[in-house]
Amino acid sequence: MARTIKLRRSLVKALTYRIMIMCLDFVTIYLFTGTARIAFGFMILSNIYTTVGYFVHERAWSRIQWGIGEGDG
Repeated sequence: MARTIKLRRSLVKALTYRIMIMCLDFVTIYLFTGTARIAFGFMILSNIYTTVGYFVHERAWSRIQWGIGEGDG
């Protein structure tokens, strides 16, 4: 029997992942620069361009048929 994954779970998972990445970005840049303002700015900018990048990547992959279908894979 196939398992189904609820939309709410996927949304919470995506949100918590993005929060974790933003925190890691902030801490890393803060350790390199010692400046919270720069770290915060990078964290925001990075979140924007990586989200856009992921969207573009996902849309490109939605056009590729490789690995989709019935059978062995």
